[in-house]
Amino acid sequence: MQKDEIADILKEIGVFLELKGENPFKTRAYQNGARTLESLSEPLETLIAEERLAKVKGIGSALSEKITELATTGKLAYFEELKASIPKGLIDILNIPGLGPKKVKAVYSKLGIDTIEALEQACNQNQLAELPGFGNKTEAKILQGIEFRRNYASHHHISTALNLAEPILEQLRAHPDIIRCSIAGSLRRHKEIVRDIDFLVSSKKPELIIEFFTGLSGVLNISAKGETKASVILEGGIQADLRVISDAEYPFAQAYFTGSKEHNIVMRQRAIARDLRLNEYGLFKSTEETRDPKLRLECKTEEEIFAALDLAYIPPELREDKGEFEAGEADKIPRLIEWTNLKGSLHNHSNWSDGNESIEEIANYMSELGCDYWAITDHSRSSFQANGLDQARLRKQIAEIARVNGELEAEGNSFRLLSGIEVDILKNSLDFDDELLAELDVVVASLHVAGSNEADNTARLISAAENPHVHMLAHLTGRLLLRREPYPIDQQSVIDACAKTGTWLELNAQPYRFDLDWRLWQQAKDKGVKCVINPDTHRNEDVGYLRLGAGIARKGWLTSDDVINTLPLAKLRKELKRKRTRQ
Repeated sequence: MQKDEIADILKEIGVFLELKGENPFKTRAYQNGARTLESLSEPLETLIAEERLAKVKGIGSALSEKITELATTGKLAYFEELKASIPKGLIDILNIPGLGPKKVKAVYSKLGIDTIEALEQACNQNQLAELPGFGNKTEAKILQGIEFRRNYASHHHISTALNLAEPILEQLRAHPDIIRCSIAGSLRRHKEIVRDIDFLVSSKKPELIIEFFTGLSGVLNISAKGETKASVILEGGIQADLRVISDAEYPFAQAYFTGSKEHNIVMRQRAIARDLRLNEYGLFKSTEETRDPKLRLECKTEEEIFAALDLAYIPPELREDKGEFEAGEADKIPRLIEWTNLKGSLHNHSNWSDGNESIEEIANYMSELGCDYWAITDHSRSSFQANGLDQARLRKQIAEIARVNGELEAEGNSFRLLSGIEVDILKNSLDFDDELLAELDVVVASLHVAGSNEADNTARLISAAENPHVHMLAHLTGRLLLRREPYPIDQQSVIDACAKTGTWLELNAQPYRFDLDWRLWQQAKDKGVKCVINPDTHRNEDVGYLRLGAGIARKGWLTSDDVINTLPLAKLRKELKRKRTRQ
């Protein structure tokens, strides 16, 4: 088991202990141990092998034994016993927004509430408002949280769906009786949230393929199983559907089952206008609904279907009936960005704040991946919960980045780290003054604590954009998909301010953010606002989110020219200077 996974378990232990009312010092020890583990500068395996883990400050002998057990066996008996001692309903309640361990313990010990249903009933009867530390506002927030979870219970982040879908797709591609296969539906359109996973396969032996699919190791349950269709439940409760069709029908089924519904309606209307009929079985020389193969036009690919309807090929990400048909008729579908166009990232964290790796480890990792550059933008001092940097620590970090860059240069390595900060946008100012910000290569400004007043939140963001040292605004609305609604913000006014000041907007590629939303990027682009696709890394493997972010950027009609971090280092440095000389 890796150290990040172990750290997550330590955090869970801390939460469970708090639920049971254990000594707060004991609870805190697990939380502190998790953070220490995440920020280790040496490999965990080395510390265990050399029996030095217990000597690390913040670990100690008791935690060392538990960490070693997890690292070597992948299990921890203490954790399993502790988890089993807590009613399952309490763990479910913990996932309701606005409810931490202390409040969950209070409703359980005072009112005996151990299910979400009982919690909802108690809120509707105003029973929680009478408890110390709650009140009517807390009850209202809890009810909103319950409703939020209920509405999105069958929804999943695209990252979760892709992690499950891609290994299955690889297995399907390797099957000797499968001619062509792909994912379809909202996952192929790269929607940020999906309800299920659609697989499409062409084969002459559908029953064999159905048996193969339903017998895959990741299948937890079979919901339906027919001669050409099957539905299964995968890990996390996500449903996966498979359809097997003939290869002649494949491109039509691929287009139809990719959708969206709105896009398909227009496609069918275009066919009818040309005395044709389009459905999942083909494009037919008929005005009646049919699947007669004698009447089917021969289209071997989706591209040929679009051409038959007098359209340029429309990439799956754009099939939302949001301007793609006008562009397709005029042959003006843009060449969308590819994730391989990205040269680096300008919003990332190290173990100086709440990241996992040291600056040197980050440099080595990103250099080996072939990046041109990587900005270190740790949290500023007001983000104390994330171990934010004060002025003294930031200046030490600048020196450390310079040292690492010096070593890279001496080795003939062209990769470079950029110094930076993710500076908090406070009520009336930024977290650091302009003099300090001017010393940095990159300044990312973020609203981490927003109010309920839209005008105030918007004014704070616009003020940050107007600062000549702020290069970009990060995760604009603060939304956490399936977990937290966006802050109330007038996004149009902020986009206008960014256009006026030359400030960039981030497309945060963390799969629970994807903020700015893809639906707004065409407007921002038309006003001249540049995008920065950032994985907001807290561990090196988060670099993989660049691919997801590029998919969302494609959905927002963005090209390589619209995204700042497609630039090589020399051109990027010029653009970073441009903001400071513009005002």
